[in-house]
Amino acid sequence: MKVRKIYTAIDETLVEGGRDVFPTARVCIVAAVIPNPWAGQGFVKDLGPGIDATASDLGQLLAPEVIKQLGAPAEAYGKAAIVGTNGEIEHGSALIHTLKFGNHFRDAANASTLLPAVERRGTPGSHFDIPLKHITDATIRSHHQTVEVSVPDAPHPDEILVALAAASTGRPQQRLADLSTEQ
Repeated sequence: MKVRKIYTAIDETLVEGGRDVFPTARVCIVAAVIPNPWAGQGFVKDLGPGIDATASDLGQLLAPEVIKQLGAPAEAYGKAAIVGTNGEIEHGSALIHTLKFGNHFRDAANASTLLPAVERRGTPGSHFDIPLKHITDATIRSHHQTVEVSVPDAPHPDEILVALAAASTGRPQQRLADLSTEQ
């Protein structure tokens, strides 16, 4: 797997709704921009060889880095794959919707839930949102949040941008009742 670029962004919210946020709400995104393993091949029926050659290495690269850059235990997490215009959305899905990729992040975050995801086609600098959910209980509303990402020069037409995001807390100043109160 060849990586053209690693992109890291950290978002810290110190004040929300006119009130201090304590502890500071921190979200970290780490993305890798790689060649699309299926670019230029036309319709590829069996994506397995490309998944085997790429997904685990990509998860192994990104997962520990996003936790390290977060600088705190992860409480919420999510993933994304943005495919350049010469690829199929399925190419991004193939890389991130496999345990070969996701288990690296679950292990690094001490998590057990499925990772929420976004996958889409995009051009360099496209904005996309990564949905986040709690790492052990996807019904915990305070951790349902979204982080917006844009990498200025990625993906190129024959690339895939794969990103992981982790949050150290739930939404700042969250006040929604627990889901069980509505059941």
